[in-house]
Order: sequence, then C-alpha cells, then structure tokens
Amino acid sequence: MKLAKVVGNVVSTIKTPSHQNKKLMVVIPVDASGKECGDAMIAFDRFHAGAGDYVLILEEGGAARDILGDPKGSFDAVIAGIVDRLN
Repeated sequence: MKLAKVVGNVVSTIKTPSHQNKKLMVVIPVDASGKECGDAMIAFDRFHAGAGDYVLILEEGGAARDILGDPKGSFDAVIAGIVDRLN
C-alpha cells in the first residue's frame, strides 16, 4: 500500500469491457510529509476521490479486483481509501 496524491482524472471514450463505468484518476506517490516521491500512475477509484486528495493506493491485481467487485477484470492500481489528514 502506498500513499499518493490525486492530481487529475482520465477521460477515455473507448475502454475494454472490464473498465466500463469505472473512474480513472492520475495519482503521484508521496512520502509521509506529502512530498512527491515517484512517477505518476493511473488508478481506479470507487471512493470518489478528487484532485488534491491524499489517498492510499494498492498495486496488486487481486486486491484491486476485490475492491472494484470484478473478479475477472484486469487492474493494476486501485484507490483503497481517502486519507483525512497527514501528521
């Protein structure tokens, strides 16, 4: 699990069937102080995160499928929760 900041969303007019009706967000991994520490990636979102939110992301397909409720889908990263605050 990684801490990340949402920096935008992805709009796609054509998606594979397993990706239909799923929200895609651009996230950048950050350290505990909120400083960027990795490359941007795309993550699926079921928690209604928005730009500027800090989130927890999982980069494991099985967990992503469980969170998204799609046992046959092909997913790399998923937002697992929204962080209320960083201390």
